[in-house]
Amino acid sequence: MRRRPPRFVHLSPEEVAHLGALLRDGRIEQRIARRARILLAMNEPDTVVSELADRLELDRTTIWALCRRFEQWGMAVVEDAPRPGRPRRLSPPPARRGGTTGLL
Repeated sequence: MRRRPPRFVHLSPEEVAHLGALLRDGRIEQRIARRARILLAMNEPDTVVSELADRLELDRTTIWALCRRFEQWGMAVVEDAPRPGRPRRLSPPPARRGGTTGLL
């Protein structure tokens, strides 16, 4: 089986510390944690992309795409990009008879 020669990402010690802190935080969203795991694994020279893809249940092209985006944009690829469209806004509860709102 022919393998593509890996181009690993090169993380600074500060970036490794930041990604490790993200993974230790129990409140982080899983898609952000998955990106952090990929970048930390690709920082290691003995990583095999197909094995990493199998372990994380992803496609190899997903891992390669994240690594190429990291080369272009840096640590900004870990966080979600802003989405197009109108931002979500919560509306107040409807007013009741007598002019009071539905809040307690």
